[in-house]
Amino acid sequence: MAGILFDDVFVIKDIDPEGKKFDSVSRLFCESEAYKMDLILDIHSHLYPVELGDKFRLVLTSTLRDDGGYGTTEEEEYDVHFKSSRLDSFDYIMHGKIYRIDDAGGSGGIDSAHVATYASFGGLLMRLEGDVKNMISFDTYMNIYLLLKRVGF
Repeated sequence: MAGILFDDVFVIKDIDPEGKKFDSVSRLFCESEAYKMDLILDIHSHLYPVELGDKFRLVLTSTLRDDGGYGTTEEEEYDVHFKSSRLDSFDYIMHGKIYRIDDAGGSGGIDSAHVATYASFGGLLMRLEGDVKNMISFDTYMNIYLLLKRVGF
């Protein structure tokens, strides 16, 4: 799939450890299988219910178009007839913006080997932390799509 910025399978390690703040939102604490990245992700729990130990594939992409081209970003008008195999292949999709990239180790700047990337999807937040080489394609203020799909155990 063209336009992919990040792709990995995550395991849910904890859900709402500080208690539920909103009725229909859950905060997931996850760890990736391939890259050993840490993920904190807010999801709409009524639309995408999850349980401890569930696995899901997370893809961050710059476009929903199958050819990797642009045309489905906020600059374009919404097209009700838009079709994409990406839309059909995933269970839960959000559009948002990366708003911060930080040194996660506290050793100075985003040139550090360990960084945290923050994104907001209409107020639902994501924090993806890990090796900078896995997030090299990310830029602050970049529009992204988050796609989730359950995977078997």
